[in-house]
Amino acid sequence: MNDKFYVLTAVAAAIEAGREILEVYRSSDFKVEEKADKSPLTLADRRSHEIIVKHLGELDVPILSEEGKDIPYKERKRWETYWLIDPLDGTKEFIKKNGEFTVNIAMIRDRKPAAGVIYVPDKDVLYFALNNLGSFKVDSGDSIRQLATDLIEPLNNQAGGPGDEKIAEAFDSIIAASAKLPVLDLPARPFTIIGSRSHATPELEAFVEEKRQEHGEVEFISAGSSLKLCLVAEGKADIYPRTGPTMEWDTAAGQAIAENAGCKVLQYDTREPLICNKENLLNPWFVVLR
Repeated sequence: MNDKFYVLTAVAAAIEAGREILEVYRSSDFKVEEKADKSPLTLADRRSHEIIVKHLGELDVPILSEEGKDIPYKERKRWETYWLIDPLDGTKEFIKKNGEFTVNIAMIRDRKPAAGVIYVPDKDVLYFALNNLGSFKVDSGDSIRQLATDLIEPLNNQAGGPGDEKIAEAFDSIIAASAKLPVLDLPARPFTIIGSRSHATPELEAFVEEKRQEHGEVEFISAGSSLKLCLVAEGKADIYPRTGPTMEWDTAAGQAIAENAGCKVLQYDTREPLICNKENLLNPWFVVLR
């Protein structure tokens, strides 16, 4: 199956998962548990994971998810292509109810993101990217719902799978409903740094001060989850330094979107590209820059 169909399937999975997340998010009460590493786990995480795996599991491509991450390295190191997903990125933002949480789905090929889908359920915004085609944003809820019901679902219901012509037609329809990133007509602004809303560090403060010395006027904005990578991809920020821990599933989809929008995602110290499928799935510090 071609990569456009993979992206379409990931878009459908992310949108359906986002709907399930919102049911929990907008309910009067939801329970929060602790994972083994003391980070919070909600019913929304689990529901989103199940939906995404249901969609992607039909494509005969291995899946690595935050909620199913205990796959031995000796097995996954043989994977040339696989899905890397975070069913609910920004759990702390979810619990705080500030809307800045996302569904992240990336396709990894040869240890690098080849495609990425990020859906922001509470804001009804969709980002997606595919290598050699670019990065795109859909910020109309009506368009997103139409994409899910009128374009993607019929593809998945065709006996024997859809043909390349139908896939291309559906993908072109999504592109037509999207804005290509970066957005070119944004208003003038000072040099802008984006950072974590929930994970500020002394190193981040020092980085901001260094940029003030370099650029003079500097604006600092904060956001949760993988939105930070998306905002650099859009052109609303110039740089996102991450001087704290993240996991590969936190960043892979956003990396695909940022890189296909002309940005670089580099290790903080070495300035080497950020890679995936390491034995230890913990990312080094990194920086996203336009």
